[in-house]
This record gives sequence, structure tokens and C-alpha cells, in this order.
Amino acid sequence: MTFEGAMTALVTPFTADGAVDEETLRALVERQIAGGIGGLVPCGTTGEAPTLDLDEHARVIQVTAEVAAGRVPVLAGIGSNDTRTAIENAHRAQAAGAQGVLATAPYYNKPSQEGLFRHFKAIAEAVPALEVCIYDVPGRSVVKVAPETTERLSVLDNVTCVKDATGDMAHGAEVYRRVEGRVGLLSGDDFTTMTLIALGGVGCVSVASNLAPKTISAMVAAAREGRMDEARAMNARLQPFFQALFIQTNPLPIKAAMASRGLCLDRFRLPLCPMDDGPRTKLMTVLEGFSDLD
Repeated sequence: MTFEGAMTALVTPFTADGAVDEETLRALVERQIAGGIGGLVPCGTTGEAPTLDLDEHARVIQVTAEVAAGRVPVLAGIGSNDTRTAIENAHRAQAAGAQGVLATAPYYNKPSQEGLFRHFKAIAEAVPALEVCIYDVPGRSVVKVAPETTERLSVLDNVTCVKDATGDMAHGAEVYRRVEGRVGLLSGDDFTTMTLIALGGVGCVSVASNLAPKTISAMVAAAREGRMDEARAMNARLQPFFQALFIQTNPLPIKAAMASRGLCLDRFRLPLCPMDDGPRTKLMTVLEGFSDLD
């Protein structure tokens, strides 16, 4: 499988006037690779993809792929609740140099399981040279991709992984049971990474690794290599950090945390805006106990 281990759901840095900050993006990608991260995921939820226009979307993927230069694979977000738009995004991602696409369950439309199956199948068939990762995130899409639907999709050669951001470990276990050996199970939430790896998962798409690529890479490597006591100890210590990163809507906390260490500006595009004062204070208090994270 191309997409496994610790991968980072990249933030999209913006300049003070709201433009995509390509110089900072390049520096962030280099820092991720130097930190041992195994893959890069631009233009997802953490990357504020809904606020990027089509050209910006493709450019963020292109810059990520250019800097990565084959050292790690790029799994580009193409999320849309319109299948045609998702396919157009997939073609653009392919032209920009991505090795795979992260296809979100369509939000707002609330499709049936048959509709979900046809959506992901159409994407996979439209870009046969790319790997397709099913992104199951019911907290944002409203609908959950049933394990039976993932099983149906697993027969397609280029559907190679599923990003499980359901927070439902019974669901993850059932997905693994149905697709073992055909589709890799990836955690989509930092706080479920260890549990899903223990259930048979192959890695994670991490928000926390934007700030701490070395730390998250080390934890995931320890878990996958069977050094479970070490991995459990790291995971236990990191739980307050993981929880603080979701004290408000992602990516508000992770960008605030990165800005506090000079990695990017604390800038967003509406409807997102900087954190409220109370949650920000709580986040910064937690970060004081993790000054050694890198």
C-alpha cells in the first residue's frame, strides 16, 4: 500500500492579506519530510479546501508534490458533494502530481448507501492511475459509509484505503474484518490512531503532526513495529494535546498552535475565523506542557 504510516493533513497557510502563502507551504512540507512523516495530505478539511478556488486547490497540491519530489507520496483531497466536481478535482490533482486522492463522503446531500457506492466508484473509474482513499467523516458529511459499502468498493483495484474519522471503533473493526488485505484502514482522528492500528489499521492521517511530525511518526512506527508499551506510553502522554486540538473546529486550534511557534500565521478564510479567547487560552495552557514536541 502506498498510503500507510503517519501522514499529515496539511494546513494551508495564508498571508496577512488572505492569499495562499506558497513560501510557507514549501517550508512546512520540508519540515514534515525532515520529521519522518510518511505521506502528505493537502486540501483536506485541515487544509480549508472548501475556501480554495479551483486554481488555488490545484496549486496547493502542485507545490506539495513539487517539494515532496517523490520522497513521500501525496494524497490530495478532492472532496465535493457533487460527483462531477470531485472527478474534476481528481483530474486536476493527477495533473498536479498527486499519487492518490482523498474522496469525501458527499456532505449536505445525504445520499443513500447506493448513492455513496456510485459516487466513489465513479471517482475511482475516472482516475484509474490514482489510488483512491474513501474518507468517512460523518461529523461533517452527516452520512456514514457503511462497512458493507466499503466492502463493495474494495473490489476496485485503485480503491486502496479508507480514512476512518467516525470515532466509532466497532465500525472500524467491522470495516477491517470485511476488507482485510484489500483496503488499508487509516485513522482520521489523532485520538483513535493507536486503537485503529491495534485493530489492524495501517496508519493515520494526523492533524497533530502539523506541529509534531517527529513525535507522531515515532508513535505510529512504534505501534506498527509491535513496540506497544512504548507506543501506548506516548499515546497516553499525548492525549491532552490531541484533545486540545479539537477544543474548537479544526483547523482553528492547530493553526493557532503553529502560529505560537512561528510556523505559519493564524489566518483563515471565512466562514472560519481565529479561535475565541477562552478556548485559545486553554489551548496555550496545554501547549506549555508540550514544549518538547517536534
